[in-house]
Amino acid sequence: MFKQIICIAAITAVISGCATTKDTNAPIPVDAAALEASLTKQETNILEAIDSCNQAQSAGYAQLSSQVEALNAKVAQLDVKKEAAVVPVVTPVQCPPSPIGDKFILGAIENVYVEEVKASFNTRIDTGAESSSLDARNIILFERDGSQWVRFDVFTQGDKQPAKTFESKVERFVRIKQDADDKSDRRPVIHAHLEIGPYKAETDLNLSDRSHLEYPLLLGRKFMQDIAVVDVGQTYIHGKKQDAKPSKTK
Repeated sequence: MFKQIICIAAITAVISGCATTKDTNAPIPVDAAALEASLTKQETNILEAIDSCNQAQSAGYAQLSSQVEALNAKVAQLDVKKEAAVVPVVTPVQCPPSPIGDKFILGAIENVYVEEVKASFNTRIDTGAESSSLDARNIILFERDGSQWVRFDVFTQGDKQPAKTFESKVERFVRIKQDADDKSDRRPVIHAHLEIGPYKAETDLNLSDRSHLEYPLLLGRKFMQDIAVVDVGQTYIHGKKQDAKPSKTK
């Protein structure tokens, strides 16, 4: 563009030069041959100036074309690198849905932590029993604020250590019949929070003397319904939870 302006300025100067005349009062005789020669020279100068401008403009176009081609080549190289860098996404194979859904698995025997008594127990997982039961001794019913409560002892550290006394609100009572000839046993039921390995759940526990049984805690079908399945060929699948340490008193 700058070169074009220079060319136009040169042409303008040539034309303006021919228009300049001497400021005299006396008439100047016209020499036809000289005038024609002057005009021819001016025409030649103008044509040379225009040709020079055209050459400069052509050179500029050629330079711009070369730069555009170089840029296009760089863009093509970038596109090739981008395509090479693309990693195809492999769609993972869809596994068939688990037959047990999102339920967790329990062994025939598990270690279960009961929050209400701050202790863990070796627990029988029994699909043959309907309800769940915790070994409790010295069960005493009493009333508090118009509600039924129960006070009971639990051997939280085994029957070789002294039992600890706990109190809990009674949710309801159930009647459990052990044998066909025995009378039904009316038991208080408390609500408990359980932990089995990483799993937490809630259930109702009826309180009864299980001293004649091997396991102090039993979990029945009501607990397992909709949340767990039992693999009777395994035990302690979820390990053991450490009992809460008693706080020190000053």
